[in-house]
Amino acid sequence: MPFGGKYRIIDFALSNCVNSHIFDVMILAQYRPHSLIEHIGDGGPWDLDRSFTGGIKLYPPYTGRRSTEWYRGTADAVWQNLSFVESTRPDLVLVLSGDHIYAMDYDPLIAFHMDHEADATLATIRVAPEEASRFGILATDDHFRVVTFEEKPARPKGTLANMGVYLFNVDFLDRVLRADSLREESQHDFGRDILPGMVADGARLFAFPYTGYWVDVGTIDSYWKAHMDLLATPPSIDMRNRSWVIHTRSEERPPVLIRDSARIVESLLADGTVIGKDAVIERSVLSPGVRVGEGAVVRDSVIMTDTQVGQGAVVERAVIDKRAQIGVGSRVGERLDDPVGSIVTVGKGSAIPLGAVIGAGAVIGTEVPADRVPARVDRQQEVWIAET
Repeated sequence: MPFGGKYRIIDFALSNCVNSHIFDVMILAQYRPHSLIEHIGDGGPWDLDRSFTGGIKLYPPYTGRRSTEWYRGTADAVWQNLSFVESTRPDLVLVLSGDHIYAMDYDPLIAFHMDHEADATLATIRVAPEEASRFGILATDDHFRVVTFEEKPARPKGTLANMGVYLFNVDFLDRVLRADSLREESQHDFGRDILPGMVADGARLFAFPYTGYWVDVGTIDSYWKAHMDLLATPPSIDMRNRSWVIHTRSEERPPVLIRDSARIVESLLADGTVIGKDAVIERSVLSPGVRVGEGAVVRDSVIMTDTQVGQGAVVERAVIDKRAQIGVGSRVGERLDDPVGSIVTVGKGSAIPLGAVIGAGAVIGTEVPADRVPARVDRQQEVWIAET
């Protein structure tokens, strides 16, 4: 998933690892992993292209001697591949989610785990009360030991949230995953099954308090807001911090071209973008190869690779996927007092026709041609092409 103009979301977890001097990395992929495989390659951009010890390995589901299948949950994914982990004889295993935006040094987490003689440690952060139901919510005693854990509660009793960053003693991880694999009623998920079970069994599960920036980009609103956070002063994550580089595999594109009288305000423009004469770009993030036509306006939006915004078009509070076409004189999105639920999304390869008006919160699906998009799409309306 692209992020921040030139990055992919998985770059953050990978960069955190190498910046924390963790060079033995396994990626467990599921469902159409082709773009992920292409992006990771041999791991060179992250200094993980190692011939002997360490390096990066990517494991999709496989059929083998054991009864294996699609990963049934996060815990099952680790369980199916734990033999590969154990073959390197580690003492500790760090389990990370690939869809979080944050810059975290894992060394303090490891030191905390060792100091508390923990079986397992999870990283935690305070979240807004209205967001708490999206996360695993826990409580601790005065020594940071987890005493309650509830996954995505309808009525959260607190705001201390699980970040999806777990550190396990490898022998303990083997035991709990082996036991979970035998429970038919289990969903084989760390948040829903493993962590609550550990609390119930009295395991030494501790909560490491993290105070930096972290966001789970599991919704369109959170994905859009994370981009707006990048444009804040100071930004949520400083991409220019040379002591904590976010590494990625970059495309070879020409420099940015800005035509006469165009105005760029608090925005990020990736290589290969072309901004037409008199165009206005405000508080937006443009990926490689985006072209914005003469007199067009892009505000508070995220525009992905090789999308074209036609002459005189207005794009506001939108997330537009790669290779989309925004027609001349069209209007996509609008500013409402509350941005929640009002972000327009336009799918990969879709086309907005000339002069069309797309209301706040509307969804245009993937590969929808211009002749299938109405001249006016009302707020929250969805337009899709049925798959054959």
